[in-house]
Amino acid sequence: MNWREPVSTHADSVAAEHWDLNAVVTGLRAVRDRWREAQGRSREAGGREFPSREALATVVGQLCGALFPMRLGPADLRQESEDYYVGYTLDAALHGLLEQVRLELAYQARHGDVDEQAIRRQAIYVVREFVATLPSTRALLDTDVEAAFLGDPAARSVDEVVLCYPGILAVIHHRIAHRLYSLGVPLIARIVAELAHSATGIDIHPGAEIGHSFFIDHGTGVVIGETAVIGNRVRLYQAVTLGAKRFPVGADGSLEKGQPRHPVLEDDVVVYAGATILGRITIGEGSSIGGNVWLTHSVPPGSHITQAGLQHALAGQERSAPWPR
Repeated sequence: MNWREPVSTHADSVAAEHWDLNAVVTGLRAVRDRWREAQGRSREAGGREFPSREALATVVGQLCGALFPMRLGPADLRQESEDYYVGYTLDAALHGLLEQVRLELAYQARHGDVDEQAIRRQAIYVVREFVATLPSTRALLDTDVEAAFLGDPAARSVDEVVLCYPGILAVIHHRIAHRLYSLGVPLIARIVAELAHSATGIDIHPGAEIGHSFFIDHGTGVVIGETAVIGNRVRLYQAVTLGAKRFPVGADGSLEKGQPRHPVLEDDVVVYAGATILGRITIGEGSSIGGNVWLTHSVPPGSHITQAGLQHALAGQERSAPWPR
C-alpha cells in the first residue's frame, strides 16, 4: 500500500474504533508542532528536510561494492566487467549522495537566506571532491585489510577479512564517513558511521583521525571519540574505549562542542580488550595497554601498562606524591 494514498477498508475502520487512531494522529501532530515551534522550524509545507538514513544505507552499500567489487559487489560479477560495474554503481551512488548532501546543506542554511542554486553548486563540489578521493580511500583500506590479515592468526586470507570481519566493515564506513565529515557534511557522516555501529557494535565517530594499517580485532563494544587521533599500525581489541574524561562547560552552562578531549595514540600502539583510555592524553609510540586497564594520564613511548602495574604504581603514589592527572 502506498502511504500517500491510504485505502480504507471495513477492517481498518473497525480497528480504528478500538484504539481511536484519529485522536492519536491529532495528538502526535500537536507534539510535532510544539517541537518545531520550540526549535524555530518552519511550518511551511515542503519536501524532506533531513538526509535519509535509508537512502544513505543504499549509497554506502553501492560505495562498498565499487571499492571492493569482487568481494562486496554482486554475486554474478566477473572481472572482465568490473570497470563497467564500478562506473554504473558509482554513478548511481553519487547521484543519491548528491541529493542527501543538498538536503544537509539546505538544513544547515535553514535560518538564513537559502539560495537553492548556491546550495546545489556546493553539493556538487562536495560530491566531486569526495569521489576524487575514492582511489586513495581504497589504497588506505588495503593497508587496513592487510593489517587484519597479518595481525590475526585465525585469518586464512585477505578475502576472508573483507567478507567476514566486523572491524573491517566498521573501518570501511569510517574511511567514507571521515571524508564526508572533512568536506562539511557532518550529519551525513554521522549517519554513515551509525550504520556501521548498528551492524557491528563498533562506534567510531567520523571526526576521529586514524592512520593507515588500522586493525580492530573482534571489535564489539569499541568506542572511539570525535577528537581521537590514532597513528599508524595501531591495533585495538574488543570493548576498548577512547573517550573523554570530562566535558568543558561554557558560561551559559552548556557543553562546549569540538574541544580536543579524546586520547592520542601514537604509531604501533596496541590496546587490549576492555581497556578504557580517557581524556586528551598521549599513549607513546610502541606502547601496549593491557586488558581492563583504566588510564587517565599520558605514558611515554615503549610503555607496557597492566592492571597489576597500575595498582603497584598507585600504591607507591599514595605513599609519596599525588597521582599525575
